[in-house]
Amino acid sequence: MVNEVVGEVVIIPAYNEEKNIFEVITKTKLFARNIMVVDDGSLDNTATEAARAGAVVLRHKVNLGKGAALKTGCDYAVQHGAQIIITMDADGQHDPKEIPLFSSALERYDIAFGSRKTPRSMPGVFKLGNKVITRTLQLLYGVIVEDSQCGYRSFRADAYNQLRWEATDYYVETEMAIRAGKMKLKHTIVPIETIYADKYKGTTVFDGMAIVAKMVGWRLWK
Repeated sequence: MVNEVVGEVVIIPAYNEEKNIFEVITKTKLFARNIMVVDDGSLDNTATEAARAGAVVLRHKVNLGKGAALKTGCDYAVQHGAQIIITMDADGQHDPKEIPLFSSALERYDIAFGSRKTPRSMPGVFKLGNKVITRTLQLLYGVIVEDSQCGYRSFRADAYNQLRWEATDYYVETEMAIRAGKMKLKHTIVPIETIYADKYKGTTVFDGMAIVAKMVGWRLWK
């Protein structure tokens, strides 16, 4: 633990990522001084490897979901002095060299959404699902982002209270975009490279269906 987080912090939610987390942190340290890993109830040595790599590690005793892990990290970071928050995935899909792009974007905007280029290696089900979710987000809420499910993004700490989400699962990315739109926060898009090493990793078809259902429910009742 640290008592103060100065300036910018990179928050990485992680679940059973002992094979990847050390390398991810090592690469990220080239572009960021403060790195925080939220171990979301991992059953392996994720927390140990993250600490060995030099990250601040927060731990959930049980698996609560990506949204819950991100909120734990963001709450801690803001309470301890962070001004800029950057979120990244733990599996190596995000290139840390793009961190400066997310930092500089906040000189003019409140939040910056990563937008993955579409490589051939991206599973077809991900391409279709992401298009459906992104289009639904635009139709229901008027929020225009190119890649609503990308977890690589940044936001100012003073915007966090307006973005702070309820979602504990993969809906976190979508809810964050909805809240940014409702609160009229200034946002921009940062194109990024992405590597898909594991086609079964991340949001499943059922996750995507649940996200669309939640968006419709929010539009009707909130």
